[in-house]
Parts: sequence; structure tokens; C-alpha cells
Amino acid sequence: MSFNRITEHIEKTRQAVRASAAAAYIIHKGNVVHEWYTGTHSHNQHSRRVDARSQFHAASVRKTYLGLAVSLAVSECKISSIDEPAARYLNAAEQADLDSRDVTIRHLLTHTHGLMDTGTCQFEPGTRWAYNNAGVDLLIRIIRNVYDKPLASLLKERVFDPCELHDTGWRSREDELLVWQGGPYCSEDGSEANLFVSARELAIWGQLHLAKGMVQGKQILPSAVIEQATTTITPDWLADSSPRNGFLWYYQDRPRELSEIGPSVPAGSYQALGMSGCTCLVIPECQLVCVRMLNQSGPNPPGYDYLRDIRDYGDLVYQCVSQSIM
Repeated sequence: MSFNRITEHIEKTRQAVRASAAAAYIIHKGNVVHEWYTGTHSHNQHSRRVDARSQFHAASVRKTYLGLAVSLAVSECKISSIDEPAARYLNAAEQADLDSRDVTIRHLLTHTHGLMDTGTCQFEPGTRWAYNNAGVDLLIRIIRNVYDKPLASLLKERVFDPCELHDTGWRSREDELLVWQGGPYCSEDGSEANLFVSARELAIWGQLHLAKGMVQGKQILPSAVIEQATTTITPDWLADSSPRNGFLWYYQDRPRELSEIGPSVPAGSYQALGMSGCTCLVIPECQLVCVRMLNQSGPNPPGYDYLRDIRDYGDLVYQCVSQSIM
């Protein structure tokens, strides 16, 4: 099975967005079938070469880690239902960031809450899709409240340590293994966008979901927690062109105009994305996890069509695998 076309596509994207680093890691039927690294941790002359230990800034890929924590909370009855008002799990001061008490956990998970970072509401909850971090910030607070511990501590205890994920975590200080972006960061408790992860461990994250909570023959999490997190929960009446979400994963039920998942990628697939260019695509039909790592910084350069690029990438991944199977 050849994945050279995938690495060629990633390299083309790396050059287009002026990233210094890139990596790919592919797991098929539980086996590592492709691993590739190129570039350096930064554009600085003596920057470290990228390798298997390099930890990339995951950016919004971190949201799927939060989504798993929320699914765990629902499974363990820390949260009674995703259709409960979010305000029920917030203290009085935190409720001040809710413009409407009609905002539910479901709305926060699917970017249909309408909340703005300013604390105002741009539309009625559940009526539209709009991507921003206001709902994510509230979910992070909710996890802290229901577990009486921060997100990072919960995941380390329940997932990272059992899975031996030592190259995954929230980092506040530069380190030789980090493909450093952003900052300065104040905390490592999971409340900021400073999750760093290696290509290998992001692939294991995807494989954990594909295998429904099992890693190396051990059931780390109940399968129901994973199934819940990776099934669409977007309100049925949302505009047909809008993306569908599981617990902060992008979910493919069928091709949609505004979805970042390629139209040929089969239904049941799901994907995590970050503005740095990191991507974890899971295609259950093919028993495949495909990870792409980049360290893009700043806005997309002129002439680069992000939506077209990421959709083409997903289509190419599926094409390579399906052709090999046939």
C-alpha cells in the first residue's frame, strides 16, 4: 500500500502555507503503515529537525479531547443529558457569559450555540452553525465543575497515562521537543489552546476512537463513550449546507457544502482540525487513521484555499486506501 501521494500533498500544502515542519502517520487495521517527517521546528537556521518525538501545536484538534471528556461526563452521569441547559453546570459568575439560558450542552458541542466571545448572542441557539471558542470555553469550565479537577488532569488520569501517551499534553514553556507556536501560555490545566502532541500519539488518539476505547488489547474507556462522541448530534433542522458535529469532531453523514471533510470520504468518518494544519481523519469503513501535522502560523496566504485543500486531502486519503484494498 503506497501513501506517497499523501505525503506529496502534505509537502505541497507545507510549502503553500509556509510552514517549516510537516509529518504524516497512518494506521491501517491497527498497524502502522506509513510514517514520514520533514523540515525543522522553525525557520530559524539552527532549528531542530522534525522527528518522531516532535510535538506539534494541535490548536483546535484539542477540542476533540474536550469532547471525549464531555462524553465521559455524560456516561458517568456527571451531566444528565446533552439537552440540559449549560447554565445548570456553571456557577453564578460563569453564567454571566451566557446570553441565553436556552443554550444546551448539545449546542456548545456542535457550534450551534450562537454565543460570541464578547458574551452576546448572534442568533437563537440551535438555528445556525458558527465556529468560535465561546462554547468551548464554557465546556472546559463545566468539566472542571463536574469533576472538581481541570481538563488536563482528568485526561491524564483517565486516558494519557493508561495509554502511555507521554508526548501529549498542555505545555506552557518552550522545550526542544516542541514545535513551538503561540504563547505566552499561563497554564497547563487544559484551559488554553496549548495542547502539543506528536504525530504518533495523535494517530493513537484516532485509533483509540476507531477501536472504541481499546488500546493494545486493553479497554481504556467504555465503547459507549467513544460511540457517543463520534456520532452526529447536530440538531436535525440545521441548514443542509452546514457541517455536522459529534462531540466536537466533524462528522460525515453525507457530503455538505461547508464541511471540511472531502465529499468522497464515506459516511461514518470523522475528523479533527487545527489552524496550525494538524489533522486527524478517521475512516471506520477502511479501518484507517490518517494524521497530518503542520506548523502553519498566521492567516492563510493569498491564493491558498484552505477549504479546497483540506477537502482534497481527505478525498486523496480515501482514494489511496480504497484503491489499495481493491
